[in-house]
Amino acid sequence: MPDFLYLASQSTRRAQLLTQIGVRHEPLLPDRGEDAEALEAVQPGEAPEAYVQRVTLAKLDAARARLIARGLSPAPILCADTTVALAERIFGKPEDDEDAAHMLQALSGRTHRVLTAVAVLEGPHAAFEPMTALQVSTVKFVELAPDEIVRYVASGEPQGKAGAYGIQSQAAAWVERIEGSHSGIMGLPLYETAQLLRALGWQF
Repeated sequence: MPDFLYLASQSTRRAQLLTQIGVRHEPLLPDRGEDAEALEAVQPGEAPEAYVQRVTLAKLDAARARLIARGLSPAPILCADTTVALAERIFGKPEDDEDAAHMLQALSGRTHRVLTAVAVLEGPHAAFEPMTALQVSTVKFVELAPDEIVRYVASGEPQGKAGAYGIQSQAAAWVERIEGSHSGIMGLPLYETAQLLRALGWQF
C-alpha cells in the first residue's frame, strides 16, 4: 500500500487539512487544456446533495484518467467538492464581485447548508468503485451591513469559494452558529475522510 495519495484539488485548504491529520499527499491538478470548471455546471432541477456528489465523482474520474495518462506511480486518489445551499438554491463559486455580493446578501441573517462530498479511489487501475461520504453542516449568519459586504468582496476573499466566503477568513466574525463539521465547511470533513482512508489501511 503506498504511503501517500494523490489530491485532485487545487484547494490549499484541503491540502492543509490532509497535512493536519498526517496524510502525505501529492497534487494531481488538471492540465492546462482541461476545463475543470465545466464539471461544476449545475444541471436543471438538480438538488444540492445530488449536485455535490455528482461533481465529486466526475472530478475523480477525470483525475484517474489524468494519472494514467501521465504515467505516474499508482496510489489512491482523493477528491472532494463543496457547495453552499440556501434551501434548494445552489451557491457555487461567484463569477465576479457583483455575484459574490449578491450571494452574501442572500445569506445575510439566514441559515444555510454547506455540503462537502468526498470520494477515494484505491488506485487508477482499479474498477471505478470509489468509496464516498457526504457531510452536511448548517451555518447561521448574522445580519450583514452593506459596508461589511463591500469590504469583504473588495478583499478578494470570496473568489474561488462556494457561497462567496471562507469560514477560515474574516467571515468567521459573521457566523453566529454552526452545526456539523468545521473542517467540512472549510472543504474537507476530516472525520469522514479519515474513515474512508482507514478502509484502505491508513492509521491515525
